[in-house]
Amino acid sequence: MKPTQVRLGGGGSTPGKHGVFLGGWGNFGGMKQKGIISYGVAPNRQYPLAGAFHDAIFNTWRRFSSQVLYWAPATVAGYYIMNWAIERNEYLNSKAGRAEFAEEE
Repeated sequence: MKPTQVRLGGGGSTPGKHGVFLGGWGNFGGMKQKGIISYGVAPNRQYPLAGAFHDAIFNTWRRFSSQVLYWAPATVAGYYIMNWAIERNEYLNSKAGRAEFAEEE
């Protein structure tokens, strides 16, 4: 007959005997796990911002250059149209503009 997991977990038995392990919950001192691999990096080998500034510059340039043709023409056209409209408004509200277009209103 095979002992149950609760029996293997300890309880009243003394640890150290074959098949008896310390602790019933959380696997305190439990059996060795197989197939679990863990990796670690030494604190003096960790560089959390290594290459971040370099990558930020080139990634920003790559993204900017791929998108500039979508928004730059509209921005330039909008600037020139707005500039023309402001100058036209200032002229029409000036003394010369009112004199030229007074009879049209």
